[in-house]
Amino acid sequence: MAEPITILAIDDEPNNLRALRLDLEDIGYQVITAKDGVDGWEVLQQNKGRVRAILLDRMMPNMNGMEFMKKIKSATDVAGIPVIMQTAAAEKEQVAEGIQAGVYYYLTKPYDKYVMTSIVNAAISDYANYSQLRNALKKFTRKLNLIKDARFEIQTLDDAQYLSTFLSQFFPDPERVVFGISELLINGIEHGNLGITYDEKTDLKKNRTWEMEIKERLALPEYADKKLTVSFARGTSSITLVIKDEGKGFDWQQYMEISPDRATDNHGRGIALSKLMSFESIEYRGIGNEVACRVSLLEGQAS
Repeated sequence: MAEPITILAIDDEPNNLRALRLDLEDIGYQVITAKDGVDGWEVLQQNKGRVRAILLDRMMPNMNGMEFMKKIKSATDVAGIPVIMQTAAAEKEQVAEGIQAGVYYYLTKPYDKYVMTSIVNAAISDYANYSQLRNALKKFTRKLNLIKDARFEIQTLDDAQYLSTFLSQFFPDPERVVFGISELLINGIEHGNLGITYDEKTDLKKNRTWEMEIKERLALPEYADKKLTVSFARGTSSITLVIKDEGKGFDWQQYMEISPDRATDNHGRGIALSKLMSFESIEYRGIGNEVACRVSLLEGQAS
């Protein structure tokens, strides 16, 4: 039997910690707790190999949530663990400050149990996907600079994962770009070719049926022949990746940054995080069903 996923909850209110523990254990998670940021850091160091997500209160004595974030982001061995900031203060300025500090998931207090579990599930799923992509990188070789141009066609989520890990090896820093490539490929499949709307994905993620829905739609006649086209081009100073789906396009402008208005949603961060973490530029073209991503080549890597 697999060991349950461990979550660290940090809050100075015992009643809140007790409620979080009961609600999360009720859906199968293992919860360890801490009373403030100082205690939380010590607990994290003792359990950093186990913790897959952190529920963090913003306002605490000794070390508050923002101070804890500075500490965790400065430590490479735990910097990637997703943090869900729980706060009673939902002002956009505070959410924006948290986003700048690396908090991409939010939970307002008092929380709704189903909203909370949906956000936690999303954070853990995103982290697991990124970890899986990083592990898959080890299976590929790095001597691929002879390839200057390439074109690919994919349809499924498995195709997207494989192509993400493969293509990332063409870039100077594979671990930097693999997440962004994966997110944009998945976006083109789910929202582009399969027509899954933002609100539909919210419900699918909440009910943990997102992957099932994608597989079911791929089997339908109206979607069976749709392909995602991916073009790779290595120039003398940069690498460009162009991804084009067969969908109707979308209003991409609102997703280029992580919006405080959507901070408590269980998805909707992929494009913004791709821009922030993976690429130097992301440019959507036409109606929004084509995106070009660029990464500069470091000196001496262009051939």
